[in-house]
Amino acid sequence: MTPAARVQAAIECLDRILDGAPAEQVLTGWARGSRFAGSGDRNAVRDHVFDALRARRSLAALGGGDTGRAILLGLLRRDGVDPDSRFTGEPYAPKPLSETERSGGRPPLAGAEAADLPDWLWPRFVDSLGADAAAAAQAMQRRAPVHLRVNLLRADTGTALAALERDGIAAERHPAASAALEVTSGARRVRGSRAFLDGLVELQDAASQAVVEMLPLRDGMKVLDFCAGGGGKTLAMAARAKLTLFAHDAASQRLRDLPERARRAGAFVSLAADPAAAGPFDLVLCDVPCSGSGSWRRAPDAKWRLRPEDLDRLRRTQMDILDRASALLADGATLAYATCSVLKQENEDLVRTFVSGAPREISDERRWNVTGGTDGFYAAHLT
Repeated sequence: MTPAARVQAAIECLDRILDGAPAEQVLTGWARGSRFAGSGDRNAVRDHVFDALRARRSLAALGGGDTGRAILLGLLRRDGVDPDSRFTGEPYAPKPLSETERSGGRPPLAGAEAADLPDWLWPRFVDSLGADAAAAAQAMQRRAPVHLRVNLLRADTGTALAALERDGIAAERHPAASAALEVTSGARRVRGSRAFLDGLVELQDAASQAVVEMLPLRDGMKVLDFCAGGGGKTLAMAARAKLTLFAHDAASQRLRDLPERARRAGAFVSLAADPAAAGPFDLVLCDVPCSGSGSWRRAPDAKWRLRPEDLDRLRRTQMDILDRASALLADGATLAYATCSVLKQENEDLVRTFVSGAPREISDERRWNVTGGTDGFYAAHLT
């Protein structure tokens, strides 16, 4: 595919997403229906679409409209690419720009538009992040870094770095967590590398690793990952101490790959369909469902789908999870709460509401902002 044809394919995908279809579903469908497209073409189209979604509002302003064509025009203008080199009218390319398109577009307005957030969400974003709000929004307009966790059950950091290098992947230590690496080149080779396939490294954001590193884990503890999802934090805990470790998720299908991942990592994890029957536990981690606002660089269409009523519903779910997890604790145990959100309503405000009606106190609390080179995360320990 030519660069212009890639832009046209991205325009078509983006129009379907703007009509309400999930981004991943649209891109998967396009790839399956475009057998002529090589891996480089698929990656380029995906990058165009996700770059456009991350900065949808500001790019729409630059391009003069909220359509796939206008947003891609805004993306080219933002990135200093001559639009006429892509809007050529050649076969499979976008048709040439009209005079209206050439003269249209403007700089985005300060506030929600320049921050690429819905109008209703911008005040909450500012309230949550204060003076860091604009810088955090700007960071979210660009791609997220690729982070790896060195699996200490299989290798030390030096061994992992050497193994990655043999597969053409360059990485360096990341300061957020002791086993964290940031990939500096060759990111798309990671999943096929021997280091990954042999369990030396796992894909995991550095702040997500730091959430686990913050836990007061000790050999011999009985621990439950209550909202385990795919099990990333479960496996990270297994590498930190000799634990009797259980994983549970309300959507049990999310755990289907965990046994194989644990085998590759050299970890032992029990799946707990009924956590109450397996308890009580010395520590329960609740990495709860949330807005995902700290990871919108990775799933940028999510921020355009979020509504105020969704945030209210999520808060009720988060409180319910804390209530249920509290009943699973042994005397003196720790209840760890975490989100990949930057919003106070899901973090500090919710935790303080919870402890105000329970015989617990906040013993530790921390947040990680996207301006620090990680996803946005929050964690609190309740004892």
